[in-house]
Amino acid sequence: MSETSEPTEHEASRVRAARALRALSHAFAAADAPADDMDLVTDAVSALTDRIAAAPRRDRLGLMLAYHEAGGLPAAEESGAPFRAGFDDRAVGGSANPTGLDTEVTFAGDEVVATVVLGAAFEGAPGRAHGGIVAAMFDDITGYVIGVHHTPAFTGELTVRFLAPVPVGVPLAVRARLEGQERRKLFITAEARVEGEVIATCRAIYIAVDPTKFSGAPDPR
Repeated sequence: MSETSEPTEHEASRVRAARALRALSHAFAAADAPADDMDLVTDAVSALTDRIAAAPRRDRLGLMLAYHEAGGLPAAEESGAPFRAGFDDRAVGGSANPTGLDTEVTFAGDEVVATVVLGAAFEGAPGRAHGGIVAAMFDDITGYVIGVHHTPAFTGELTVRFLAPVPVGVPLAVRARLEGQERRKLFITAEARVEGEVIATCRAIYIAVDPTKFSGAPDPR
């Protein structure tokens, strides 16, 4: 496998901007800022939105295919090898996606190992993460397993079981692994722990696909 190259300064700037926007969203949710500050946010964000929206459309399909062609994640047997943390633009866990989670991922043997902190913007009941966000977290992290095994696939089924409240603002230790494969179906399991206690589990079925079958989406603007 060839090592993936360092991101360009342009891509690195997108990652920094996305990180700043994520921080803003969590601060916004957690703080009861005065109306003057809200008006400032409205004016600044509206102006930036108009400016960003006028830029050329980003070729997500081309970037995704280039990521896979560059090697993507290392194979499971290459534990400890350097790798990019997944396709940067993807929803939920992409480092260049401002709506996503802040996730640190490595792997040990054939297991994906992640640390996730769910911020204030993902709070459901007081002090607890929204269940849909937890499911999305599992969907993203189990997706690393198909990357490790170099098998492009889509989520076919995702079942999450909650054993205890999932807290916000606390590091979650998440592990995922491939349990088996039947033709195009990949069976993946995962669990999330806080201080060693399992608080949620996941069983996922992914459907393997030919990466050349991806198609672009129409411009939504």
